[in-house]
Amino acid sequence: MSTANRVIKNTGYLYAKMGVTVFISLYTTRLILNALGVSDFGVYNVVGGAISMLGFLHAAMSTTTQRFMSFYEGRGDKEMQKYIFNVSNVLHYGIAFVLVILLLLAGVVFFNGVLNIPEDRIFAAKVIYGSLILSTVFTVVSVPYEAVLNAHENMLYYSIVGIIESLLKLAVAVMIVYYVGDKLVLYGILMVLVPFISRVIMQVYCRRKYEECVIAPRTYFEKSLMKEMTSFAGWSFLVTSSGMVTQYGMGLVLNNFFGAVLNAAQGVANQISGQLMVFSNNMFKAVNPVIVKSEGGGNRTKMLEISMVSAKFSIYMLAFFAIPFIIETEYLLKLWLKNIPDFAIIFVRLQLLRFVIEQFTFSIGKVIEAEGRIKKYSVITSVLNIFPIILTYVFFEMGYPPYFLYISWILMWGIVRGAVILWFSKFNCGMSYRAYFNKVLLPGITICLAMILFGYLPLYCMDSSLVRLFLVGVTTSLTFIVMISLVFVTPSEKEIFTKLLRKISFFRKT
Repeated sequence: MSTANRVIKNTGYLYAKMGVTVFISLYTTRLILNALGVSDFGVYNVVGGAISMLGFLHAAMSTTTQRFMSFYEGRGDKEMQKYIFNVSNVLHYGIAFVLVILLLLAGVVFFNGVLNIPEDRIFAAKVIYGSLILSTVFTVVSVPYEAVLNAHENMLYYSIVGIIESLLKLAVAVMIVYYVGDKLVLYGILMVLVPFISRVIMQVYCRRKYEECVIAPRTYFEKSLMKEMTSFAGWSFLVTSSGMVTQYGMGLVLNNFFGAVLNAAQGVANQISGQLMVFSNNMFKAVNPVIVKSEGGGNRTKMLEISMVSAKFSIYMLAFFAIPFIIETEYLLKLWLKNIPDFAIIFVRLQLLRFVIEQFTFSIGKVIEAEGRIKKYSVITSVLNIFPIILTYVFFEMGYPPYFLYISWILMWGIVRGAVILWFSKFNCGMSYRAYFNKVLLPGITICLAMILFGYLPLYCMDSSLVRLFLVGVTTSLTFIVMISLVFVTPSEKEIFTKLLRKISFFRKT
């Protein structure tokens, strides 16, 4: 099977998983909220929020293990993959042990003044906290198996496991509905079983299917490899954590100057952009192992070509959905929300614009990770990740309006960080600026501007209505199709993109 067809097939599996899990998740949340009540549901989320901040650590370790596993999968070096798998297991069990100690110590602080929990629910909250610690442990030690599935581009099984997880959570919710005791305590205990069962399923499958999944740390262990993987994870952690700090910090700065009402507007923007970003993110998950395996196989030309094609497609896919939303933001928010928070309209538009701009270089950055020399890149990127907070604070001190929050993000993450990614891609990997301009930048900008230009035409001759919304969608879609068909996609790329859109359309209907 060709690389393009593998990517299309795997993207399809991920969209299928998304379609099923989103529906189940929404229904599960409704059942749990009704069963627990607002107070207990709030307790669960307050306690869970204290642990969810560890997500960036999990992300950094996942990136590291998947990078090394995919790299040597590309080389066809099964023996080295056994070393990576065992070193990764040692690392993750070590991380899990340290996390348990740290979280238990943190629990003493959390339950003595930090967390605001009703006195009669302290015991239940502590049970929840302990359950979430165990869930975190099972999630962390599952990373090596997720990395193996990713390296083999086995998105079908990965998606099946994700759907099983959602079904298990739904089963837990149904049990909670009919339980007559302390529902919150039982919920916490049962939720531990979900990551445990997922881990067992992946472990059994991977050990039967893939020869590198051998648990033998005494035989397959190298200190030099552990040092290399730890170093890579450390730099990845720096980038991820600095981005996480900014995500939370920007909300605090906004709250400090303008109050909680503006945080509500920011929340609306985050929800909408998060849903639209799913379409690009699923493609990236399918493409990333192909990029790393190409570098591991010594085919850097292919790696660079795939990264540029995926960058172009990610711009197209996000623009196809985001630009009509940007144009008709006000009307769409009125349909969705009864009361639109102040500044929500401009926040949504700038947030979507920010993500479109970031797509121009996001997948290009993956070639730097694939090549492996990430120290300088990580340090510079981490500094740039923090800069929006500083810039936003300065803007607000000078009296600029709240939407300059997103101006700061666009300047630092979209433009400056994008330029840094391009420089390191050329310096480390030999990417051609001219090739990038011709294959990604020029077509991406031209199509986005054309869609905006023609998409705004109905606004000049019609009042806000469902008919105008429909015409904006039709106009932007036709502009998109014409531009791609006539100018900016090669015949082979056109075939790939058509298949991707068909899969997206199918899974949106289901």
